[in-house]
Amino acid sequence: LAVVLTARPPLLLLDEPTRGLDYAAKARLVRLLADLAAAGHAILLATHDVELAAELAHRVILLAEGEVIADGPATEVIPSSPSFAPQVSKILAPQRWLTVTEVRKALS
Repeated sequence: LAVVLTARPPLLLLDEPTRGLDYAAKARLVRLLADLAAAGHAILLATHDVELAAELAHRVILLAEGEVIADGPATEVIPSSPSFAPQVSKILAPQRWLTVTEVRKALS
């Protein structure tokens, strides 16, 4: 990943980028990807990590058995899909918070 990023590609394709990472490494990767997105890079990722999608994605497409079952803004699709919602969303319902970052902002 580091070698690819040195080329500053306009589009970054990632498949399960957080697999095998501990929490600290995942947090660094999320910050890096958020910075790249803010700088105008497009990021397309395939992941089972709902928290990652909630933290980074503007648009989410959910697949089940190879079929699209939901497509739209992350803030709408993720909380409306109970089996795919992150733990934060499940525990703090009916609040529409998806990430720990959102909870911290709301409570500060």
